Amino acid sequence: MGKTTVAEIVHETVVAIWEELQPLHMLVPSEETLRSVAEDFFPIWNFPHCVGAIDGKHVPIRCPSNSGSMFFNYKKFFSVILQGVSGAKYRFINIDVGGYGKQSDGDTYQASELNRALTDGKINLPRPSFLPQTNVMASHVLIGDEPCPLLPFVLKLYNGSSCFDRG
Repeated sequence: MGKTTVAEIVHETVVAIWEELQPLHMLVPSEETLRSVAEDFFPIWNFPHCVGAIDGKHVPIRCPSNSGSMFFNYKKFFSVILQGVSGAKYRFINIDVGGYGKQSDGDTYQASELNRALTDGKINLPRPSFLPQTNVMASHVLIGDEPCPLLPFVLKLYNGSSCFDRG
């Protein structure tokens, strides 16, 4: 068989697998699911109101024909990006695959279905509630690394530098 034929068969097979298994194993997270994830995060990771940790991973690929530098990343290889959100117990609760290698994690998040669903209110985060053992009301959030955008429902991890650092 030719490369093109094999590529088409693989693509069709992957699409068929996704269409059959996604509704069973990768549902759009419900408010109840996110509440459960947040309840796990606090005792395991000492982070209250966290509905997931988000990050991107570059998956190496061969450079697609006529793609220019779209898939060439800052690590100096061709890739697509897998963005994942996992719960406290390392289980994916959301994935987005196929971002261009040249995209940052922040750009990948901005272009994702997850961002659109959160922004449009199609995914409902649990309502704000009191932080454990306090009278402080707080929203539920995703946590991400430095390239993630800072949004009302996405917090970036603190990198240690501060405007108060001297020298």
